[in-house]
Amino acid sequence: LLRRPLSLGDRIELEGIKGDVIDLGPFFFSVLEVGNWVEAEQNTGRIIHIPNVKVFTAPIANYTQQFPYIWDEISVLVTFESNWQKAKAILENILEQERVTFSGPEEQALRETATRYYIKLGKLTPTVYTTVAASGVQLTMRFLTPVRQRRGREQHIWEALLNAFALEDDINLAYDTQRIFYNPREGKPGAGGPKRRQREVGGPRSED
Repeated sequence: LLRRPLSLGDRIELEGIKGDVIDLGPFFFSVLEVGNWVEAEQNTGRIIHIPNVKVFTAPIANYTQQFPYIWDEISVLVTFESNWQKAKAILENILEQERVTFSGPEEQALRETATRYYIKLGKLTPTVYTTVAASGVQLTMRFLTPVRQRRGREQHIWEALLNAFALEDDINLAYDTQRIFYNPREGKPGAGGPKRRQREVGGPRSED
């Protein structure tokens, strides 16, 4: 069966060129370029003409065919000393407020596409994953976003989390830095750190 790989209005990527299809001709098709030096996949204003033969010789990524949403991720790094459990709960709450809700036809279209292309859907709800990085605890938000609203949604999420973290005195964002860790003074007692002083019951208090 032959499937049309692109249509007018589709957002595609082909050989490093990303853009929205704005014209289909007998020899060339044209896209309004997206990305390149412009962040978050907004258009650059350039129109690029691509020979139709490329449709048959190069892989094409279609962002909007059948289902106009993509998975996006934002990673947030908090210090090891921060209350990362509280930070994760804040991010989960923000994602819940920003989550995409699907209409019946949209969800049906998604499931039909998954069946046609043998795609395992999994859950569509947003998730926050936890991992450890060199400078702190990394919390990665994964969520669905409309293809053409990626930058705006990322801005809303970042502003919400910055405002929320500013209210917490036990959450700090981490960044690359250098720190000297002196284990005999700062380490745990069982790992070569300072020993806890034992006080004798009823004995004299030690003077500092």
